[in-house]
Amino acid sequence: MRILITEDDAALAEALQFSLGQSGYAVDWVANGAAADNVLKDDVFGLLILDLGLPKLDGFEVLRRLRRRNSSLPVLILSGRETPDEKVLGLDLGADDYLVKPFSLNELQARVRALLRRWQGAAGPVISYGDLNFDTVGRNATVAGRALPLSAHELGVLEILIHRYGRVVSKEQILEQLYNYDKDGSDNAIEVYVHRLRRKLEGSGLAVRTLYGRGYMLEQRQVSAENA
Repeated sequence: MRILITEDDAALAEALQFSLGQSGYAVDWVANGAAADNVLKDDVFGLLILDLGLPKLDGFEVLRRLRRRNSSLPVLILSGRETPDEKVLGLDLGADDYLVKPFSLNELQARVRALLRRWQGAAGPVISYGDLNFDTVGRNATVAGRALPLSAHELGVLEILIHRYGRVVSKEQILEQLYNYDKDGSDNAIEVYVHRLRRKLEGSGLAVRTLYGRGYMLEQRQVSAENA
């Protein structure tokens, strides 16, 4: 999952980028509102963490422009402004949550997970299909209670596919969600991760199907008539 942090405090932004990166998210950071407004037009992020006191364009205006584009991107306002009127304005403009500085990183992580679950339509922290369980809090997967030994990138691909279960996900979409601006990925790398993930999902009742020219889809494994 890819997250954009818009924050003009470099030390805080770097701490957030490191913490969220350690949790497996691909994290980008911009330091002013104009830059945020520009990159948000690409619509490749899963969550926006937004400061209000930004140079060039304040956070309220960034949020206002985002919603005018009919974007449903989840937005967590992270601000030192704590007056009720400012909280109300932020929520009325379309923010999904509002966290006042200073805050604990654990609370931030919990709010991020809750927003992403809500946006992706997941009722709880564990997503289950067949014998596969994906824990969005612990960021791990099990098959029939057995832990799947997944690399960070394999886990990222699984997360993207499981949140879009039964729908086609293109290589471009996977690349956009798996890597931030500072890291380069490739179609070949995605093919390798999918190949490894496909093997590790054997016995789960699920399969990763390749739709040539379109992408990949996580679905129930088909059982042939002779094996039924």
